[in-house]
Amino acid sequence: MSRRRQTTTTSPLELRLEALKEATELGTDRIEPAVSEASWKMLERASTRRTLSAEHTVVGFFGATGSGKSSLFNAVAGQDLARAAATRPTTSQPLAGIWGRAGSDPLLDWLGVQERHVLDAPLRLEKKGIFGSEKEASGLILLDLPDFDSTVAANREIATKLAGQVDVLIWVLDPQKYADAAVHHDFIRPLATHGSVTLVVLNQIDKLRDNERQPVMDSLRSILLADGLANPRLLGVSALTGEGLDPLRQEIARVVTERGATTRRLTADVASIAERMGEGSSMEELELPSEPAKKALTGELAAAASVGTVVDAVRSSYRLDAHKKTGWPLTRWLAKVRPDPLRRLNLKSTEVNPKLNRTSLPAPGAAQKAQADSAVRRYADQASEGAPEAWQGSIRRAARAGQETLPDELDQAIANTDIGATKGAWWWPVVSVIQWISLVTALAGGLWLGALFAAQYFQFSLPEVPKIEGFPVPTLMVVIGILLGIVLGLATGLVARIGAAGRARKARKALQASVAKVASRAVVEPVGAEITRHNLFIGALERARN
Repeated sequence: MSRRRQTTTTSPLELRLEALKEATELGTDRIEPAVSEASWKMLERASTRRTLSAEHTVVGFFGATGSGKSSLFNAVAGQDLARAAATRPTTSQPLAGIWGRAGSDPLLDWLGVQERHVLDAPLRLEKKGIFGSEKEASGLILLDLPDFDSTVAANREIATKLAGQVDVLIWVLDPQKYADAAVHHDFIRPLATHGSVTLVVLNQIDKLRDNERQPVMDSLRSILLADGLANPRLLGVSALTGEGLDPLRQEIARVVTERGATTRRLTADVASIAERMGEGSSMEELELPSEPAKKALTGELAAAASVGTVVDAVRSSYRLDAHKKTGWPLTRWLAKVRPDPLRRLNLKSTEVNPKLNRTSLPAPGAAQKAQADSAVRRYADQASEGAPEAWQGSIRRAARAGQETLPDELDQAIANTDIGATKGAWWWPVVSVIQWISLVTALAGGLWLGALFAAQYFQFSLPEVPKIEGFPVPTLMVVIGILLGIVLGLATGLVARIGAAGRARKARKALQASVAKVASRAVVEPVGAEITRHNLFIGALERARN
């Protein structure tokens, strides 16, 4: 028994909706609150509309007072449905003409349309017979809406609300007020991206003389183009004489039979919101800061954290320890009297708790704090270059999120860095043994000479002192012992300087690495995460728009 593979495909609209949702989530607190709110409302509308009847296309007639919108609605429907509106309350609720009622009630409930007229007979066309078959006419919901320039606030709110919900928008204008700024600025222009589901009708053309019609139509077309409607679909009609009604009905029939208006409307909604989200943005992804930028940040934070002071202390401490271990035994106590700079900084203790360990470096002053703050700000500015202002702000906030704890983190990092504070050099014991040998040699020679002097003083007769190349051995022992100690002292001082410089370089490298880890955790990683978020936002917007 074979199994049929079931494959599911995601529609382009669904992909766009998912992309817009992702962009809205990523843009939280980074895009205008009004745009974010509009996006969530649009996503909610889209989700609801997609659960309602896909077999119905909602076509709304929108017009200003005196445009003859209701008369045109009746003319298209073929019945005086809107005439009943005279008996309705003055709040002027929308009215629906329905072809194919099955499944329409939940959709009309969502639209908030209470007055409904079910039309069983198909619409009829003059000369051409039936306006589509019953099958073609089925699934059409024609809405007559309150005037959108009504002085009654409730009427305007209803028109505005349904302008965001219907599948197809038909703007009904008249020759007298077709250029009214309020109509274009408040309604047509904000929905200019919805050209695929928009139709503009100039009603009452019977009031224009023949030589006036084309100039008026051309003028209206230029205004619509200025509004942002690309290639606007414009029809001239007269609800009174019936002129132009056939093309209008055919256009509505085409939209209904295609069954794609809902998808095109929602697609236009997504593109419109995505366009608003991307305003002021180059829509280009940001690059993560370069390695030189990270090194510059680390270097400035290290300077602000007094790494230079610690490095100098490592150098001095090494030389002091070298003198203690390799200096002339009779003068080593002088080195022990001098304070150890690393011990003063609390960097030479062997028994410490890494979580509690701190240095004794002076607390950062105003200049050091300003240096650290300036370094973080420069890094954030470089990272956010080219981003919209809101994202620049979010990147700066990410960079400065750990500003309060950064000084302590740097101090702790320095305190727990292995800078070799208690490590000696392999040559120290060797030199120390030689120094002791030279001292013992000098002392032995001196005692020998003292014994000879005492014997001579007391007139003792002693064997002749051995000589080497004519020099008495005890005298040579004293001279060689002292000279060897001096030479060793000078040589070890030079070698100690070289060793101290090498130890200081290693300490600086280790401290820089520790500071780099703190900089990465406190500044670089948060900034990188925000840049990644921005780039994901840009990618989601691109998918939503295209």
